[in-house]
Amino acid sequence: MYNIRMSQFFTQNSDLILKLTVAVLLGMIIGAERLLVHKEAGMKTHALVSMGSALFILVSELMAQKYISLPGFNPTLIASNVIVGIGFLGAGMIMFRDSRTRGLTTAGGLWVTAGIGMACGFGLFNLAIISTILVLLIFVLLNILEKPIMKISDDNLIKEERNG
Repeated sequence: MYNIRMSQFFTQNSDLILKLTVAVLLGMIIGAERLLVHKEAGMKTHALVSMGSALFILVSELMAQKYISLPGFNPTLIASNVIVGIGFLGAGMIMFRDSRTRGLTTAGGLWVTAGIGMACGFGLFNLAIISTILVLLIFVLLNILEKPIMKISDDNLIKEERNG
């Protein structure tokens, strides 16, 4: 009896489980890269942001089905407010220290991860996977490309401080 109920649960909810699971996995992949480069928000944070975004999209879709006949009800507002909420989370990641801003990339990564979660929630898996690959390319390749540029910039700053 218990096995039948569990089997029915997974069968009836397979679409929801798939969407949330893909969102978690893609968020974890992005978070793993952030963890490897010792950034503030790692696997758990990115997985939660992605899954949470997918969850809110699923809630809005289910509410749209349930309250379709209710005048003035607009479930798409839930999706738009995910972006607002992530903005507050991202703002909390940004710090200003020693005349330098830190955390912008982390905040941007969380913002994009929320979009990936939203894509998963809508079942747009190809878009979510392509976006995840692009985020990883941005984080990995641009990190490699930025290092020599930052060295040049730091060398110029040292020269300026000596001269003036």
